[in-house]
Amino acid sequence: MPDNSAALEDRSVGVLVGSAVGDAIGGAVEGWTPEAIRERHGGWVTGIVGPWYDDWRNARPIAPYHKGDGHITDDTLMTHALVEVYDERRAHLDAYAIAESLVPKLLTEKRWIPELETEALLLQRVFLAEKWLVARLHYGHNDPREAGVGNIVNCGAAMYVAPVGIANAGDPAGAYAEAIDLAGAHQSSYGREAAGVFAAAVAAAMVPGATAASAVAEALALAKDGTRSAVEAVAQAADGLSDWEEAIPVLRKAIEPFDTVGPDYRNQSLDARRPSRTKAIEELPVALGFVLVSGGDVRSAVLGGTNYGRDADSIASMAGAITGALSGAAGVPADWATTIAEASKTDLEQPGRVMASVAKDLHEADARRWLRRSETLERLAR
Repeated sequence: MPDNSAALEDRSVGVLVGSAVGDAIGGAVEGWTPEAIRERHGGWVTGIVGPWYDDWRNARPIAPYHKGDGHITDDTLMTHALVEVYDERRAHLDAYAIAESLVPKLLTEKRWIPELETEALLLQRVFLAEKWLVARLHYGHNDPREAGVGNIVNCGAAMYVAPVGIANAGDPAGAYAEAIDLAGAHQSSYGREAAGVFAAAVAAAMVPGATAASAVAEALALAKDGTRSAVEAVAQAADGLSDWEEAIPVLRKAIEPFDTVGPDYRNQSLDARRPSRTKAIEELPVALGFVLVSGGDVRSAVLGGTNYGRDADSIASMAGAITGALSGAAGVPADWATTIAEASKTDLEQPGRVMASVAKDLHEADARRWLRRSETLERLAR
């Protein structure tokens, strides 16, 4: 049996490699319907595929990215940037940490961007909802705790908070609170809520003996408003299903009442991505649905999220992170992980090892703090 430290690292690596694998495979079909995906690829996508457009650089001028071919997207790039912040600060994070440490990484540090096939600023790759961080915090000097207000409400913050779950391994409530705090710099409403619930699911999945059902249940217990209702609806729809192909239309029907984007992902409704107490992002509840349908299997969860289409990279990435936590590194298909790491020219395992080290340091600091509090309360009670 591995010691506790080895088990922590194994599950931490599983989270971040599983997340990256889902991101890279799902990214190739992002924005499309299941029907279009099957037509384009001659059936279901069952692994790494090439870009949707042969002329990917010019096909969509707003997004001239080389998706597919095993390239990670902005989901993983932002996740790894957050790992760097944790590594540098060796402390629990809040909205001020996002302003002081993450935003400069978007603005000043060049890194390899697989989809651009060059070194560039992360700012030059991220979506508009992430560029908001720079506009509001670097140029606008807004209070970091409130800077997310006014941004489009999407999965922008949720997509990169898996490290928060690792930092709070075994403490879903702590992960939820930390993610809600730091995500205030980026998102509001159900976009912020999704970040908290996703981090909680990862933290719950890190527990030895955890199952897909227990991880989702722990996260659901913390969820609020429309996010809670959406996860409940999707979990109920997933009950009894074990085939991701069969689950795709079932999960879509379950999430539809809570989804503001509407049926046409590329032509969104006029109410899309506005704050609401009753709505939810689509990505997280659906990802949790595939976690349940897969029974915690990384391959099945990622393929379900990929072939679901729409925001497939984020759905498959979230599903891959949670199932990676449940299974550890060995649960992530090695052929996928190796090919994606090579294609993206990115070490997918090292961020997991870093986060395991961070989590251990945070646990020790938390234990010291609680000991001091316990001693204080004992003195006060005398």
